[in-house]
Amino acid sequence: MNTIIIAFMVATGVLALNNKKFYDAWIFNPSRIELHKEYYRFLTSGFIHANYLHLFVNLFTLFFFGRFIENYMGGWHLLGMLILGIIISDFPSFKKYRNDPTYRSLGASGGVSSVVFAYIILSPVSTIYLFFLPVPAFIFGGLFLMYSYYQSQGESGDNVNHTAHFYGSVVGIVYTLLVYPEASITFFEQLINWRIF
Repeated sequence: MNTIIIAFMVATGVLALNNKKFYDAWIFNPSRIELHKEYYRFLTSGFIHANYLHLFVNLFTLFFFGRFIENYMGGWHLLGMLILGIIISDFPSFKKYRNDPTYRSLGASGGVSSVVFAYIILSPVSTIYLFFLPVPAFIFGGLFLMYSYYQSQGESGDNVNHTAHFYGSVVGIVYTLLVYPEASITFFEQLINWRIF
């Protein structure tokens, strides 16, 4: 399933970058959703990207973390989590910008964040590389949530939808705990047994 998702995102991502009409039709535009009831944009915006680097980073991340989630939870849970992450993570931006015709957003980051945080809940003491620096997954997760929340409180000016990152991460945590309630216990067990050295 992970391979199919990535292949589909490559196809839609490349098409959008080479076809402005397709790009404009799929992008997240709260004003058009509000005025024209184009609710499909909550989902389609997650399958197009701003440029090839944006596409690569999301798919590179999904390639590694998605494989783990597919093996642990199954392909349909991976797909469900990704889609919910994409859709739900855009609701705060919709509420904030639905009367602003200039605001637009796109990318799978909300859904990918869901997958990454599902991994963190299931394997909190494993290693994640942050700028090539090995960091325990739970520490990375805490830093990522704090940074995303802080950046989402104002206009960071970096053209990154930090709100989508934050709420996508929350979707991944909640989804995982609903599907595997015992993960809340194993999460803390792994933390208790974790040693720095």
